Amino acid sequence: MRLHYAGAFPEPIGFLLLPRFSMMAFFSAIEPLRIANRIAGERLFTWRVIGLDGASVTASNDMTLLADDTLASAPALPSIAICASFEPEERLTHHLLHWLHQRHQGDCVLGGIDTGSLILARAGLLEGQRVTLHWESLPAFRERFPEINAVESLFEVGPRGFSCAGGTAAMDMTLDLIARRHGDELAADVSEQLIHARMRPRHDHQRHDLTQRLGTHKHSVIEAVALMERHLETPLTLARLAARIGISLRQLQRLFEQELGERPRDHYLRLRLQHARQLLRETDRDILSIGLASGFTSASSFSRAYKQHFGTSPRQARHPHPDDTR
Repeated sequence: MRLHYAGAFPEPIGFLLLPRFSMMAFFSAIEPLRIANRIAGERLFTWRVIGLDGASVTASNDMTLLADDTLASAPALPSIAICASFEPEERLTHHLLHWLHQRHQGDCVLGGIDTGSLILARAGLLEGQRVTLHWESLPAFRERFPEINAVESLFEVGPRGFSCAGGTAAMDMTLDLIARRHGDELAADVSEQLIHARMRPRHDHQRHDLTQRLGTHKHSVIEAVALMERHLETPLTLARLAARIGISLRQLQRLFEQELGERPRDHYLRLRLQHARQLLRETDRDILSIGLASGFTSASSFSRAYKQHFGTSPRQARHPHPDDTR
């Protein structure tokens, strides 16, 4: 999946699957390759599935795939994508880090799918690159690696690496690869076979805009929520929020209840608690610092609000429920 490829076709691509990887993202990456081969009438691409140390890997949906290789047996490949999802660091070992460095030094271009970029960041292999990962994991990633240029795009491709947000963004990244290697017409044909109406450019946003997410076109409500999302660590008072968008506090409260069916205070609190939950799951920061980063003034007030909202304590939320999938 490198920007340029000077080798002979078929072009081989490796997929390193970490336990609990996203099946959706993995299939979204390989199916366009298979269809491109079929439409072209020849093998333009091949792929190999790499497991850490066993014959099979279990995805986040509990389905199991057989691996072609392990770290020890994998052949030299020009590109390898690390496919991950929840808790990718659980199986991060010195052996895996050493293996990634060996591949990197051997001129293999490494990339991340979903939270695969987190593994590359831990390995110190993202210096000078622009990367992306799933939007849920992005805030925690930026907290841990402020020196890395992490953006909320669908995918990023450069001469030294590539990354995508997971889900169907992997399909867009692979279609982009097909277009660069074999032309826009083939990529468009593959996209149509997949009933993928539009090949999205890399700079598209991962999430719906606020109008779609909130289900309202009221500009004042949309502007208020946007301000809330930008001020999670140091929350604005509702009076200040209303003043910033040019309406009265009473109008703000009425609009939220009318358009969203909840009070602005409750909506703001929920945003802060959701932010805290991601930090709990994906960083090793202590409870107090996560509470402070989410707009609370003490660990006790944070824990009380968290348990009331989610039904569990922040300490228990350190590890997501095994049924969590994406």
